[in-house]
Amino acid sequence: MRKLFPAGFAIALLCAPGLAPRLAMAQQPQDFSKVEIKVTKVSGNVYMLEGAGGNIAASLGDDGILIVDSEYAPLAGKIEAALKGIGITDKPVRFVVNTHYHADHTNGNAAFAALGATIIANENVRKRLEEGATIGNGPGGAINAKQPPSPPEALPTITYADGIDIFLNGEPILAEHVPAAHTDGDSIVFFSKNKVLHMGDVFVRYGFPFIDVNNGGSVQGMIAACDKALAEFPAETKVIPGHGALASMDDLREYDKMLKDTTAAVQKGLMDGKTLSQMKDEKILAPWQKLSGNFVNSDAFLEEIYNSLTGRHFTSINVLGPGE
Repeated sequence: MRKLFPAGFAIALLCAPGLAPRLAMAQQPQDFSKVEIKVTKVSGNVYMLEGAGGNIAASLGDDGILIVDSEYAPLAGKIEAALKGIGITDKPVRFVVNTHYHADHTNGNAAFAALGATIIANENVRKRLEEGATIGNGPGGAINAKQPPSPPEALPTITYADGIDIFLNGEPILAEHVPAAHTDGDSIVFFSKNKVLHMGDVFVRYGFPFIDVNNGGSVQGMIAACDKALAEFPAETKVIPGHGALASMDDLREYDKMLKDTTAAVQKGLMDGKTLSQMKDEKILAPWQKLSGNFVNSDAFLEEIYNSLTGRHFTSINVLGPGE
């Protein structure tokens, strides 16, 4: 069933200093004055904006502007100026759709709400923003950070369980919840006439993805979300990742295969009775070493998969168990 219905905060790290670079996506840059907003036309009246946080999708037209994700509050003015600079409309941002709760995608919510925008998200996004969260790749994992509660004005005022259709600028825009993927509140957003899909951080292009196992994420859900998108949307769809360059459905398919192949490697290790430590020592993810990065390296990604498959996660909403 579908239901329609100002300042940034810092994230305190709970990890050793040497692990701080891995949390680049969760920390605000120190100097927003140097951040430039890059605008790319994707299709028709749909554009992609890149700044310091997650990628933004924007629909511009006579009905106003809808953006998917809001980056950081100090960048709201630059984002607004970039949207006006496109030259399609002088009307304001009417809607902000959040793909998930992480600050690099939601910290600008309050700034846009103050300008009159309505914030829309899955119900679990509101819960995480309201309560705050310990971000991490599972018990014993190397990636951990604290996201404090958001102010009331940053919270979504329209929430949904499964999905919502928003009719704007001549097309239905579908936000569809994908359970237990990057987090427990992820949505993918499809611009139906323009055939543009925003995947949020379910699909990223910086290497191995981060899965917030602490807050209901799982590799099983990531795979299920990618499979769903590949089956549901046309082959010619253009894909906006949570981070990284504009992509195609073939790029998403390649990423989906990587998730399946790496998960199969860890599953085999489990079936052979190997511990997480043994799998790290044996470097079972070595065939995918090129995807290992400063944020999520091979060991951290192995922890994400291992914790997903063994059910080693904190209590959360809509979590897929092993094999589901």
